[in-house]
Amino acid sequence: IDEGAEILVWVRAVATAIVGSVIIQILIVPPGALASVPRPVRFLAFAAGFVIYLVVRRSVLAGVIGAEAVLLGGKWWFG
Repeated sequence: IDEGAEILVWVRAVATAIVGSVIIQILIVPPGALASVPRPVRFLAFAAGFVIYLVVRRSVLAGVIGAEAVLLGGKWWFG
């Protein structure tokens, strides 16, 4: 299967849009324990994770770990 095939490009675009919309939904209307974290902390963790992802040569693992660290630190700091 050719990675540049039009159908695969479309599938990749749809999958990326779905993941993005789920992330935004979780940020705005968080489920479960995440609801106890203040909204500014959630958005700061998102932004920090994205910046770390870009700085560490598009490392998803580094971005996730960085965002999680900011989220946990913010939850601890603000209670």
